Amino acid sequence: MKKVLRFFKKEWMLALSLAAAVAGLILTPMTAQRFLQIDWRTLGTLFMMLCVLEGFKQENVLQPLADLALRLRHMTTLTLFLVFGVFFSSMFVTNDVSLMIFVPLTILLFRQIGQERYILPVISMQNIAAVRGSLLTPFGSPQNLFLFGQIDVSVGRFMLRMLPLCVMSAALLVVFVFVLYRKTRHSTVTPQAKSSPLPPERRAQRVTYLVLFALVLAVIVTRTRLWPVALAVVPAVILVIDRKLFLKVDYALLVTFLCFFIFSSSVAGNETVAAFLRRSVAGREYWWAIGLSQIISNVPATIVLFPFAVNRDALIYGADTAGLCSLIGSLASVINYRIYVRAYPQNGGKFLRTFTLVSWAFFVIVVIPGYLLSRSRIF
Repeated sequence: MKKVLRFFKKEWMLALSLAAAVAGLILTPMTAQRFLQIDWRTLGTLFMMLCVLEGFKQENVLQPLADLALRLRHMTTLTLFLVFGVFFSSMFVTNDVSLMIFVPLTILLFRQIGQERYILPVISMQNIAAVRGSLLTPFGSPQNLFLFGQIDVSVGRFMLRMLPLCVMSAALLVVFVFVLYRKTRHSTVTPQAKSSPLPPERRAQRVTYLVLFALVLAVIVTRTRLWPVALAVVPAVILVIDRKLFLKVDYALLVTFLCFFIFSSSVAGNETVAAFLRRSVAGREYWWAIGLSQIISNVPATIVLFPFAVNRDALIYGADTAGLCSLIGSLASVINYRIYVRAYPQNGGKFLRTFTLVSWAFFVIVVIPGYLLSRSRIF
């Protein structure tokens, strides 16, 4: 029992999601139909990406990119590269994938240059960059993709509508970076040690993981219905080249996602809750999206609220702002947290404090402009 308690104390996010799933199942028992409606595509894609990125870590695949980034000689320039790498890549490969690429790279780089004290504020800004950069495109985030598929609007019109928030967020991120280095603006990047050359005998494994990574990205960007084929191919290939890798995959993150999906499905399937939402959501979509996302995250919240929303602009603006409030507000933030605590298991509380401070500083600036923009409907 003590071991179980210690485990859940360490994995508090998993414990919270399990409690939510159990509460949801008590509220509304699971049916076969709702079980099939769980977002298995997202879970499958996440599993594939976790496997491939664990392979990247094991084979040091990101080292050449790290060496390239170290050519940026100033901390300010390096941080802008890392933050806006997330900002722009999230528009095309989704916010969670962009974090899974750039956060491990950031930890690797800042360890190499002896600047670990900046890791937490920088990855907190990367989290903001992922949430706010991804809002521009219909496929930048799962909630954008869901809403875009439900409304009759062109890609160009969608992007034009989201552009003001995206531009404002980019400008604010630049300000945040300069504030971070306000006392050390001209500090230079000095690697503590030269990186070791990648062993040539492992080249086949590195190339294989890069090919698998390209396959997973193709599945994400194209939204192909053949994703189960990729879900079979990726583990099969890894099983051949390194079966021990499966022991290192972050299964706690997968279970956390599954539990949140179960909870949101139970909430949506309860008639009493649905009747309450019909009376309460219309005209308050923006605030409902932000508030409910803090309980079940923004993707499930968007799916739950959509049938009751009249102003869909407000719903999408609120869902894209919700990730700035708390760790649960966006599942991309949960991924960010998991990546960090796997590198620094003792610093979970420190992550929460820094993440909350930086995110709320950004949130209080953008929340009212987002609300005002959402009032002029176009979708």
